[in-house]
Amino acid sequence: MPEASIARVLIDSLLPQLDRLFDYAIPASLEGEAVAGARVKVPLRAAGRIAEGFIVELTANVEYTGTLSDIDSVVSPVPVMAPEVYTLARKVADRAAGGASDVLRIAIPRRQARVEKAWMTAESQNPKLLPDFTSVEVAQYDTDQIDAVLHSSGRAAIDAVPHLVELNGEWVGHWAQTMASVASRALNAGSVILVVPDYRDQDQLEKALRATLPTERIVRLDARQPNADRYRSFLACLSGEPKVIVGNRSAIYAPSATPALIMMWDDGDPLLSEPLSPYVHSRDAALIRQEQQGCALIFMSHARTVEMERLVQLGWCSQVLPVKRYAPKVIPTAQQTADDPLAARARIPSSAWREARAALATGPVLIQVAKPGYAPRVLCDSCGQVARCAHCSGPLGVKSARSSPSCSWCGAIAAHWRCAHCAAQKFRLQGQGATRTAEDLGKAFPGVPVIIADGERPILGVGSKPALVIATRGAEPVAAGGYHAIVLLDGERMLARESLRVGEDCLRWWVNAIALAAVGAPTVLVGVGGALGGALATWQVTDFSRSELVDRRQLRFPPAIRVVSVSGDSASLDHALASVGGLAGVDVLGPVSTESGALRAIVRFDYARGSDVAGALRSEVIRNATTRRRRVPASGGSAPLPTLRVRFDDLEPFEKLEGSL
Repeated sequence: MPEASIARVLIDSLLPQLDRLFDYAIPASLEGEAVAGARVKVPLRAAGRIAEGFIVELTANVEYTGTLSDIDSVVSPVPVMAPEVYTLARKVADRAAGGASDVLRIAIPRRQARVEKAWMTAESQNPKLLPDFTSVEVAQYDTDQIDAVLHSSGRAAIDAVPHLVELNGEWVGHWAQTMASVASRALNAGSVILVVPDYRDQDQLEKALRATLPTERIVRLDARQPNADRYRSFLACLSGEPKVIVGNRSAIYAPSATPALIMMWDDGDPLLSEPLSPYVHSRDAALIRQEQQGCALIFMSHARTVEMERLVQLGWCSQVLPVKRYAPKVIPTAQQTADDPLAARARIPSSAWREARAALATGPVLIQVAKPGYAPRVLCDSCGQVARCAHCSGPLGVKSARSSPSCSWCGAIAAHWRCAHCAAQKFRLQGQGATRTAEDLGKAFPGVPVIIADGERPILGVGSKPALVIATRGAEPVAAGGYHAIVLLDGERMLARESLRVGEDCLRWWVNAIALAAVGAPTVLVGVGGALGGALATWQVTDFSRSELVDRRQLRFPPAIRVVSVSGDSASLDHALASVGGLAGVDVLGPVSTESGALRAIVRFDYARGSDVAGALRSEVIRNATTRRRRVPASGGSAPLPTLRVRFDDLEPFEKLEGSL
């Protein structure tokens, strides 16, 4: 059998026409270093430059009969691109009409030479044996049912128990304890990948893991780590010992040849939707990886998403419920006039006011609000139009009582603002953010500490002493022992957002906050009734997802079908829509003009047509990129932007775009 002397390389490039394998000869000087998975540099004749890439495979024969170019150099002999990661990247990209190199850019951190050298030295020595561990029971669930999912490499949706637990003196959500327990039961069969939306969830999960497993078994891998730490963790995943890999959305691409379990918390959180091309949601990547590698796959949440409810109804995914039903004390209330004028300014009705005042005698109280800052919106005092930034036309807001209005988009200060509609120079504030609410409540409850938790002031935990915690949605800290009362404000404002997912999003924000309450503590949901209020009051939150799925099927909205947003100029959009217009089960909404001047259309299609639609649109993206008039510069400068863009499975496909495409 001839010796493999040819490397098939995937170029790391943003250009869609380069999303294929290129053949290069391996010079004698690089034999032994140019291995599958290694990062290399190769010449690109067309552009006259050297590009980086990854060796996908080695072969002895290719169909090309000419002279192959040699690999220029091997950046590192470490095979950082594991075979399973490339296969996943290729499948994920093909499903979303994107490029595999775009996915690998998310999956593989930048090289850190010193870290890599230390790792190679350690690997060449006697490997250190990881400490043993003991699998633990899964509290409040049928452990046999969960073991059946793990041993059969099945798929399941777990409804989380909505309360807190204490582990080694630290308080975490019961969901975190459950994930750690399930991970301990799967770890004997292979590595476990745990994916959470953000650092707050990750902090709770890591505490639960440390209380369950030896620290050496836990690997943190997320984009918030310093480059050296992230690369060190990535290399640790390449070792063969079973580990628990925990991180945010990029952790779904962690290398593991034989994973035993992939588990994801709160798949409805938009932070799990990748903002970079090809914009693949971590849930979809997990579904593809489970099918590819045959491991168990579990999704867990307080409120099941419509996507997961669809999979449960199809029988593709089983459901695991707690053995004992737990229903928090939730009190929906319409807007009432508070007896106290300061409470009225803080938008707290009488019933919520009484609950908060009584709870503050014994412990902390959580007040959830919709927006950060002092006043989320600024209006012209003369004509009532929204005040906008003179630089980028973004809406203005006020961060504190003494600050000038500033742009919510670019941050520019509007010190000498003038209304673009009537030229007036006076404005008025609309709405109340976390800072203004805290100011009003501080006056209403003199002597009570007031804590603000939002994106600018991240707080992970608070003590058990009386305090008012004002938090924006999703930024609520964990209180030791749980909050003695919770008040959910601005429900009407949250539901007023124009979005296909507004009801589902609000339900998720509220149930995650309710789960932070102490056992038996009341939660007052202000200004919300109807189906959402009833679902929370009875804790039949899955009923809302079922009802939403029925409506989506009738309207042909996702996830009953798939959608892809297609945007560009008139000619490129016409070509793209024509390429899919003749496919059965495909229909088009639009096109419509956007504020940037481009055209945008929504293509809806059945799941069975996914590969056909993706293939057709990918061909149009490549055709569009290769027929641009201006050539790509050989070095330096910037390439002209493509005039056609596609985005599959957009979370907000029907939302009006305010920015540039």
